[in-house]
Amino acid sequence: MQVYLDNSATTKLDERVFEAMKPYMTEQYGNASSIHFMGEENSLALIKAKEDVGLILNCDHDNIIFTSGATEANNMIIKGVARANKDKGNHILVSSIEHPSILKTVKQLEEEGFEVGYIPVDSSGIVDVDQVKKMVKPETILISVMTVNNEIGTIQPVEKIGAFARKQGILFHTDAVQAVPYVPIDIKQWNVDFLSLSAHKFNGPKGVGLAYINRRAKIIPLIIGGGQEYGLRAGTYNLPGIVGMTEALKLAYEEREETVKKISELSAYFWKRLQEEVEDVQLNGDLKNRTPNNFNIMFRRIEGEAILMDLSVKGICVSTGSACSSDVLKASDVLKSIGLEKNDLNSNIRFTLGKFNTREEIDYTIDALKVTVERLRNFTPLK
Repeated sequence: MQVYLDNSATTKLDERVFEAMKPYMTEQYGNASSIHFMGEENSLALIKAKEDVGLILNCDHDNIIFTSGATEANNMIIKGVARANKDKGNHILVSSIEHPSILKTVKQLEEEGFEVGYIPVDSSGIVDVDQVKKMVKPETILISVMTVNNEIGTIQPVEKIGAFARKQGILFHTDAVQAVPYVPIDIKQWNVDFLSLSAHKFNGPKGVGLAYINRRAKIIPLIIGGGQEYGLRAGTYNLPGIVGMTEALKLAYEEREETVKKISELSAYFWKRLQEEVEDVQLNGDLKNRTPNNFNIMFRRIEGEAILMDLSVKGICVSTGSACSSDVLKASDVLKSIGLEKNDLNSNIRFTLGKFNTREEIDYTIDALKVTVERLRNFTPLK
């Protein structure tokens, strides 16, 4: 049996999404920036996609900018806002458990002379809003806190942070990649100025995402050229991807109740069996204030890489953390931030479920885990 439990890294493309994309690859293939009839038809399809996304996210559709994914969107927003507003201040606040596309971006900005504050999290992986308030300076121009953490699934108080930032006149960004469909996104209610999404995280195509950009805010474009997206992001529109992303987002929220119920039940079953049948395991992060699909589990006295490889041989796909840095063998910054002991930092596996997983797959995974853990612990000198 093959079991895919790495849905926070990427998800299977929904066949209905693929069907929606196909005409724009084989028949309606005109460049949406061209002025002939094929281009005009696709320009209308692009506008329709923005309108549909705007309704789902509760925002002005003219503020939707399509990108190649959230990594580009995060770079575009963080760098563009910082560089455009440095006359107002040079201080940026980000949480200590952000995605690498945020953390590496602000590191680059530090080299340019910007000051960056890293907001700590508690042992559950949650940002304290009062801590954010304490760290703000008169020079603070931007706050960035992700909606849901990609490694441990904790949900952050973005609405409260957004309300505070708006009152202070500070721009606020959230990377909402892991939120769909578990958290209903409401850009107006959250008071966010910028937001990032990637389609492949919610059963859409790879290579397409979006940046919500409050166009009243100053921002310098990251990619320049032909002037697409109001001059904020140049490049030929990936219309098949944009149509696919829009369809995936619509399906995700139309079927949200059913999907979340199914995944919650599977997750509860997974966690119950794991606790009962495998000794010395611990859940990283908050048990309640999290998305139901994410389980980051510590298996004491075993290397996570060893578990991953053993399960992979058995046809089970899991992760040791962020897929975006999986080729770098180092301890997770997220797990360090929540206070794991040094000896436990490399003993963790992330299991992330999706809407296509089944109870049979969970049974197969737990049965395989029991054998894997027992065998590997027999080899370890640690007690």
